[in-house]
Amino acid sequence: MRALILSSFVAADEIGGQVQQQALARRGWRTALVPTVLFGRSPAKAGRGLPMPADHFSAMLEDVAAEGWLQADLVLTGHFSLPEQVEAAAEALRRAPPKLLVVDPILGDAPRGLYVRPEAAAALEALLLPLADWITPNAWELSHLTGLEVADLAQARHAARQLEPPALVTSAPLGEGETGLICCEEAGDTLIAHPRLAQAPNGTGDLVAAVFGAALAEGLPPAEAAAEAARAVLGWLMPSPGALRIEPLA
Repeated sequence: MRALILSSFVAADEIGGQVQQQALARRGWRTALVPTVLFGRSPAKAGRGLPMPADHFSAMLEDVAAEGWLQADLVLTGHFSLPEQVEAAAEALRRAPPKLLVVDPILGDAPRGLYVRPEAAAALEALLLPLADWITPNAWELSHLTGLEVADLAQARHAARQLEPPALVTSAPLGEGETGLICCEEAGDTLIAHPRLAQAPNGTGDLVAAVFGAALAEGLPPAEAAAEAARAVLGWLMPSPGALRIEPLA
């Protein structure tokens, strides 16, 4: 199976498109990455990024489209540095709709807030979200996209229902000592919870989006795909991950 990734490239850290390529390769997938920004190391470590110029990004998109990658089994979008990149991606995806489009709306997080350019965030919301089959916002991004407070499980579920695509909410606010995912779909909501780590590394959201999208493309139901994504993250972070708490929500 094949996946096209539109996101950041970080040479020396497992975040962004690189960790997604690694996760998909472990599942036997082939991947193509069109980078939106180039980093030597993570921006969380003061890495200095070079945004891919919009014309270069568009040219790369045209080239991978000519090789059939827009018709891959999965298209994943993540970080965008420029609104023109979002516009080019949306145009290409409208022209050749993929089999499955998972949009990780990488906009910001608590407590820092928005960490992409506001105009890029606005373009993503206006142009890419309407095309998505699934979105994977964290709690802060869900609040930003809906304008609603997302401070607990009930608020997260309510906010997710205000968005048009179904949502897998990451870093869900579940109270002290616990976090996880909320899979919100037409058939109902499912909570996938696990113990909160004192310090989770950057890149966990990228990993969740990749494994979730791949599992969906492979035919798993959304709640099972979400649980597989959670297990992938725990297996990456912990030598002996405990069991997940999986709970259908009324």
